[in-house]
Amino acid sequence: MPRIPQPLSVSHKPKEEPIADPAASPQSNLPARLDRLPWSRFHWLVVGALGITWILDGLEVTVAGSVAGALRDSPVLAFSAADVGFANSMYLAGAVLGALFFGWLTDRWGRKRLFSITLGLYLLATAGTAFTWDLPSFALMRFLTGAGIGGEYSAINSAIQELIPARRRGWTDLVINGSFWVGAAMASGVSILLLDPNLFAPDHGWRLAFFGGAIIGAVILFLRRFIPESPRWLAIHGRQEEAEAVVDEIEARVVAAGHDLPPVPPMEARVQPRRATPLGEVFTALLRTYPKRTVYGLSLMIAQAFFYNAIFFTYAMMLTDFYGVPTADVGWYILPFAAGNVLGPLLLGRQFDTIGRRQMIVFTYGASAVLLTLTGLAFRAEMLDATTQTICWSVTFFFASAAASAAYLTVAESFPLEVRALAIAIFYAAGTGLGGVAAPWLFGILIESGSRDQVLLGYLLGAGLMAAAALLAAFIGLSSERKPLEEVAKPLSWE
Repeated sequence: MPRIPQPLSVSHKPKEEPIADPAASPQSNLPARLDRLPWSRFHWLVVGALGITWILDGLEVTVAGSVAGALRDSPVLAFSAADVGFANSMYLAGAVLGALFFGWLTDRWGRKRLFSITLGLYLLATAGTAFTWDLPSFALMRFLTGAGIGGEYSAINSAIQELIPARRRGWTDLVINGSFWVGAAMASGVSILLLDPNLFAPDHGWRLAFFGGAIIGAVILFLRRFIPESPRWLAIHGRQEEAEAVVDEIEARVVAAGHDLPPVPPMEARVQPRRATPLGEVFTALLRTYPKRTVYGLSLMIAQAFFYNAIFFTYAMMLTDFYGVPTADVGWYILPFAAGNVLGPLLLGRQFDTIGRRQMIVFTYGASAVLLTLTGLAFRAEMLDATTQTICWSVTFFFASAAASAAYLTVAESFPLEVRALAIAIFYAAGTGLGGVAAPWLFGILIESGSRDQVLLGYLLGAGLMAAAALLAAFIGLSSERKPLEEVAKPLSWE
């Protein structure tokens, strides 16, 4: 049997961090020690235990999309297309507010503690969705589910960035974000069974689909026990001894697994510990210290959020309303779409560490814009059927998936450690709020109109946003591949 990893023995009980005198500020080479580590089972554990967040999000979003027809056919709910779009927008609105609130807490309380809080909220809310009885109750549970997932984004992205070696950061981040579509594939496969009217009543299958997400989430609580607090976060909060102990034990695990540790490159810094970073300092970093990065990150996030949420949340309605695909068969069409989305980051991800961030972002965003435009024009000309429409979407999102993952990677590595989680939350919230929350509702209205011309306008809007982001990346994009986080953005607490 495979050996079950043991939790790190270091205590991470929260305590009041001391604010040291500048003259006594400790030196830290922790980032260099973490970045020089060879890839090991510990890093796979981080990928598995933290990356599963995106699997959950993919599960939630795909279930919501796949059961759209079932919600409309439900004798209890009897939703319209606009109702489905509204409920999906509530999920995204919850994700926006959850990201902001929990992102603020993540920088103050630490990455590890927020894992359990946000996951617990998700578990309760997605289970509660299975027992809803009307639009207000359904929308409320979707809002709370989104809040849990949104909070996860800040804590998880921060921890991944701070625990993964710099030379593998791009590929790892893209693959983890791309695992969203593993959840999408799981949900589509399950929906084929649960939405089969011969197996489950119309009002039972979709309830079981949502309840299943809670069961999967419960498993994650076990895995998260084995992930330590970020040593980088501990060090800047005056807990240098705990940080050193965490890195010592990670190194011991790596050595015990048969790896040799390369020499530690010279990278020492004097750290001025702090309890928390004031919000004023956060916005100073975003608007004064790194204004171009702020504009750049926001553009990437808005473009990919609109592109994805507009199309995927209404995927099932497109198939049922324009191509006559039965609700129970929608899952078969999501499977190849999900495969294209998984393969994109998996196959293109290494090029973000080798060819470079800027070049690959221009390429993936630009390719997504061109392919969606061509797909929209073919749809308008009635040249596609359900199968060829799915193929076009699958090819388009092969590139769009890598592009969307790169947006999260760019934002997470572009700002100082002290504000990283809240910065991720702000960009996610702004991108999703401006580019994503209204998108499902807008496309729901366009699809319900039955007009191919109106749907094409929505496609062209999404393609235009992606093209604009690609153009911006060509001029002000960052070249942060293979660089330590502290070199990309110097921590505020470093002297």
